[in-house]
Amino acid sequence: MDLVRARVDRLFAIARRILRDVDRAEDALQDALVIAWRDLPSLRDPDRFDYWLQRVLTNMCIEHARRDRRRYAKLEVLVVDDHAARDELAGVVDRDVVDRAFRRLKAEERAVLVLRYYLGYEPATIAEMLGVPGGTIRSRLHHAHRAMRAAIDADARATAVGGQSA
Repeated sequence: MDLVRARVDRLFAIARRILRDVDRAEDALQDALVIAWRDLPSLRDPDRFDYWLQRVLTNMCIEHARRDRRRYAKLEVLVVDDHAARDELAGVVDRDVVDRAFRRLKAEERAVLVLRYYLGYEPATIAEMLGVPGGTIRSRLHHAHRAMRAAIDADARATAVGGQSA
C-alpha cells in the first residue's frame, strides 16, 4: 500500500489528463490499482514498478474512454471588446481552446500525448509500455497533432465568424 500511496497524486494527474474528467479518472485509477494489486506478483523487475503501474493505468484509461463515449457540449467563445480584459483573458481563452481540442481526440491519441509530453517518454518507450509497434505510436502522435491543429483552427474560424456577425 505504501508503494501506491506515494504515487497516487501523480497517477491521478495522468488519468485526469487522459480522460479529461475527474470522476472518470478516479474510476480508472481505482480499477488500475485493483489490477495492479492482483498482478503485482507477476512484476519481474521491481525497479520498473512506476513504469509498469503507469502502463496499467494508461491502458485502463483507454478502456474507460472506449466504454464511455460521452459527447461534450460545444462551448461558444464570447468575443470581448475591452482590450484590457482581452489581455487578462487571453491565457484563459487559449487554455480553453486547447482543452476543447484535446477533448476531441480519441483516447489513444490523448494517452500518447500525455505519455509523451506530460511524462516525457520517448515514442519507443510508449510503444513498449502500451504493447504496440513504434510506428503505431508515431502515427497516433502525428494524428493527435493534426487533430489538435484542426480543432484549434475550426475554433478560430467559428470565433471569427461569430465575431463578424455580432
